Amino acid sequence: MKLKYISILLSGSLLLTMVTSCKKELVDTNQNPNATQNPQPDYLLTAAIKNTADTYWGVSNNMGAGLLIVQHWAKIQYTDPDRYIFTNTSFQDLWSIGYSKSIVNLNKIISLADAQANPNYKGVALVLRSWVFTLLTDQYGNVPYKQAINIDQYLTPAYDTQRDVYFALLDDLKAAQADLDPNGKAIAGDVVYTNNISAWKKFANSLRLRIALRIADREPAKAQQVLADIQAEGSGYISSNAGMAQMVYLDSPNQNPISNLFDTRDDYRISKTIVDKLFELNDPRLPIYASPTADATPQTYVGIPNGLLVGDASNLGLSKTSKPGAYFRAPHAPAVIMSYAEVLFDQAEAVARGFISGDAAGLYNQAVTASLNQYGITDNTVLNNYLAQASVKYDASNYKKSIGNQKWIALFGEGLEAFAEWRRLDYPQLQPAVAGTLNGKIPVRFIYPGTEQSLNGTSYTAAVANQGPDVLTTKLWFDVN
Repeated sequence: MKLKYISILLSGSLLLTMVTSCKKELVDTNQNPNATQNPQPDYLLTAAIKNTADTYWGVSNNMGAGLLIVQHWAKIQYTDPDRYIFTNTSFQDLWSIGYSKSIVNLNKIISLADAQANPNYKGVALVLRSWVFTLLTDQYGNVPYKQAINIDQYLTPAYDTQRDVYFALLDDLKAAQADLDPNGKAIAGDVVYTNNISAWKKFANSLRLRIALRIADREPAKAQQVLADIQAEGSGYISSNAGMAQMVYLDSPNQNPISNLFDTRDDYRISKTIVDKLFELNDPRLPIYASPTADATPQTYVGIPNGLLVGDASNLGLSKTSKPGAYFRAPHAPAVIMSYAEVLFDQAEAVARGFISGDAAGLYNQAVTASLNQYGITDNTVLNNYLAQASVKYDASNYKKSIGNQKWIALFGEGLEAFAEWRRLDYPQLQPAVAGTLNGKIPVRFIYPGTEQSLNGTSYTAAVANQGPDVLTTKLWFDVN
């Protein structure tokens, strides 16, 4: 019979209520006579992917923070988040769901994979768990890792430094690469790659590349060694738009968090910052990223400045400003985990840093082209004219500027990843919110959920003492400049 454990989410670290002396009694009491005895890894895998994608792509973290901070979107109503007014519950979803639903389910898959002698389930779970931990440490900094993956033993897990988390994730991804075998046992429940193990091997390496660059300003030798290991293994990276990591939602029932939001609310618009940049570059992605205004004649694209006071934002008019594009508001719009364009930008940067050999300018041009192709822009004349502009051409003397500006455009909609890359590359050079509350600064991290202070206080206090004050302006380890 399947065991149903009683647990309460007391903090993001998933503090379980049961203690050793009463575990047996709780298990005996909470049996479901209608359920099978053993949980199935395919169902757990689907749930872990769906829960994480919903949270990663959803209101609290992606729309309500990441996309606002990097000035892809802006608020025309209820503008507090756009002015950097957050509470210690504002960023709770990423933490609590990341630990309670995603990591817990993935840990169960790893255990089942060992019991069932199916290394492919273990490899996929390790890749996904590494992605979840990357999201967590990218935004908060120091987070529970070593003890959090053994939560049954540690009810109040200690925080690991961001450096240690990234290094551990690189080890996990290397182990996952060894576990994943296209000729091995089949898996089921995969709603990213429909159980294609070769695709998971490419995604694992692409995630290693992402993390290697995340640490590159601090640990260049380690970053270069990671890339050398990947090259030696020979599985390659995500190599086409068809191979990008994403979860595509269904049209019905509509479970897409962005689409659902716009079904019932009308408080988001596209940011003036990105609209101005797309106009400046004559960028063909503008009509995809933004919707035309509802009542202007002729219709046009109007972004709004980030961080306006409520009255000033409302005065701009709902029908006179542009919502994000219909592509992103459709029920079937994908939650993009990692695009082909990102992987090409990362390879271009790795060449520019001297980590690998190759043609940085050529890879950069391929990256821009891949982003345009991703949205159906394939006309060669349009592509060539865009790349030929002086403001788009690759500048070898300042690769961070070229890659940072175009990557920021390509990551439109991926608020958390765009936020991490803006901090790391320092481009584009954004201006703070108009009526921002941080004395002319832009947030550079998320603050920890308030539950951590009350329910995991010792570990929380140690993390803050190591990292710095638990405020929006404390720079994280990877954010050198």
